[in-house]
Order: sequence, then C-alpha cells, then structure tokens
Amino acid sequence: MSIEFTIIEVSDPHSIKEFIELPVRLYRNKKNWVRPLDSDIEKVFDPERNKMFTHGECTRWILQDRNKKTIGRVAAFIDHKTKGTHEQPTGGLGFFECIDNKDVAFALFDICKNWLIERQIEAMDGPINFGERHQWWGLHVDGDHKPVYCMPYHLEYYQNFFESYGFQVYFKQYTYRAKFELESLSEIIKWKATRLLNNIDYQVVHFDNNKSDKLIKDFVHIYNKAWIKEIPGIEGISEHQAKDLFEALKPIMHEKLMWFAYYKEEPIGFWIMVPDLNELLQHLNGKMNLYAKVRFLYYKHIQKNKNAIGLIFGVVPEFQKRGIEAAMIYEFSRSGFDSKFPFLHLELNWIGDFNPRMSHLMEYTGAKIYKTHYTYRILFDETKEFKRSVIIK
Repeated sequence: MSIEFTIIEVSDPHSIKEFIELPVRLYRNKKNWVRPLDSDIEKVFDPERNKMFTHGECTRWILQDRNKKTIGRVAAFIDHKTKGTHEQPTGGLGFFECIDNKDVAFALFDICKNWLIERQIEAMDGPINFGERHQWWGLHVDGDHKPVYCMPYHLEYYQNFFESYGFQVYFKQYTYRAKFELESLSEIIKWKATRLLNNIDYQVVHFDNNKSDKLIKDFVHIYNKAWIKEIPGIEGISEHQAKDLFEALKPIMHEKLMWFAYYKEEPIGFWIMVPDLNELLQHLNGKMNLYAKVRFLYYKHIQKNKNAIGLIFGVVPEFQKRGIEAAMIYEFSRSGFDSKFPFLHLELNWIGDFNPRMSHLMEYTGAKIYKTHYTYRILFDETKEFKRSVIIK
C-alpha cells in the first residue's frame, strides 16, 4: 500500500519527542520490549555528552504521513576515524523504527544512503550505534526475550526490509545465557582453571572498592593491549575515560561481577559484568525523574536483580590460550554459592561470529545461544565484491 509521507530532520523539541515516542506506539503489544530511558537515547545525539562528535557527524530524521503522524525514524552517522578501515569508506545507519510498510522503510534507508554518498561514503552498516559497540548494535532477529540494558529489541518484519533493500549480513552477534553454577562448566574449563590457579605466578581476584584506583589502571592496560589490535574500529581508552566508566557503574556494580587476572602482578585479563538494569528500568516508562528514581530504588532493594550482563572481556595477546579465560570463569562461577551473590543467570552479550574462539569458550561454560542480532552492510556500488567480517584467528 502506497503512503504519502514527508521526511523531517530532527531539530526541535517536537521532532525529538516524536523520535522518542514512535517505538512506544510500535511496541505497545510486545510484552518483551523494554522502553529505553529517553536520556540514554538522547545522549547519543548530544555533542556535549557523546565524544563521537569530536571526530564524527550525525543526522536523524522522522517520517510522517499526510496526517502528520510519525510512522518512521532513522539516523545516519560517520566516524571519520574509522570510516577508512574498510575497503570502502563506511558509514552507519541506526535507531531505525517504522510501521509495516516497505515504501516507508526504503525511504528511510534512502535518506541515510544519500546523506552518506554526499560525504563520499561508499558503504553503510546497520543498524548500529553512533558510539560504543556494546550499545544499540545489530538487528534483533532471533530469541524473543527481553533485551539487556542499552541493546535493541526489534519487530519481526524489519529483517525482510533490510534484506530486500540489499543489505547483507556482515556479522552475527550472539547473546549466550548461563547459570551461575560450577556444575554447568565443562571438565575442560575446570581442568584448565585449576591447573593455572595452582601456579603461584597467576592470580585471579574480584574488584575491590578499596583498590579501585589501581584496578582502573589495570583495566586500561589490559583493554588497550587486548582490544585495539584484534577488533577493527576499536579505539584505545584513557585512564580518565575508564574512571568515568567505573564512576557511572558505581551505583549498580557488584564487586564479584568484576574479575581481574594477573601474572607475577602484571595485569593480563579482565571480565567485567554488571547487573541487568533493564530488570529495573522496565518499571519506569523511559523516565528518570524524581518519582522514577524513587521507584528505581524501591525495585533495586526489594525486587533484586536476578540476571547479570557480561559487559566486556579481554586477555592480552601474549597470554591468550593459556587458560586465563577459564580461570576467571571458574572463579566467578564459584561466587554463585555465596549467599550475598543474588544473581541466577548471566547473559554474555555481543559474541561475534567472527570470534569463534569466544563461541567455543561459551559452549565450554555451559552457556547456550539465547538471542541473535545481525549487523548488516550494503555496498553502494553493486559491482564490488561483498566480504563478511574477517574471522579472528
């Protein structure tokens, strides 16, 4: 069915509100959708709060029918630091939402494509974030479960829109789910962990607020050695940025969800997990005003979190394949027997299919694939060869 529509650039309070409110209408009958905090969405588009604007640019739009009803939204963006790390200069599309109408969807894709072409971009990834990869990244295509904090949940018909337009799967992202219990670990994990931990040169410890300054420095050291070389497009992190990250996590962090590994006191690995905030935010209807904060504290202390999220994991290259991962998994699994450890399940978010080593590790822990997201790519020149993301060896 053909629809008359107008595309409007988001630039004033009314269009911002329409951009935020459209998903509320689209997902009203989806029991597993959790409304994100409005402030978390708006932070992405705020140059004062999103550091990406220092080396990137972004524009967003809403699409309205002839009755001025908003029926679609989308954003396009470029990271000038990383656009050239691919064979074709590549930009991004994100925050796509629309009614079940292919003409509307294609119009939204077109506005992003044309905006990128005007800026000499030759390919487009989507749906992705104008920011960190662990947030708002990928199209949710399988596993009808509630999303973890700052990850998307999508309507079923979106997949057909992307693939009909010409997007191809660049990589798949799996969310694994496991119980906090030693019984679920494979004998291989247990054997590797106990062998390593019996060596006095190695140590695995959980976060300690009294030693936070040292542990944050250790986090920076590991992150910059473990992530930058292996994952294209990943930038280094400064100690200042890391302090900001841990300060933001402070209200929700649990010491036994953050683990560090050392060799002769040198930091060599970390596994950072946090409580799943969506268990609490689902009660707040996207707001964080005074009333919402009171409700948040109520649910935090009365309801208690049952699920944790695997936020980020890393082992420096020279210590990979030595059992460091197994030792950290073993230690945090033992925490499940602590009466002060309230978590039942762990969701290990964002395991890319380009990283088979991590997928194998998840299987050894007893974790199973719980949700799947696709990150798509489209090349504007159809004569060029499409290539999937490079596999990490």
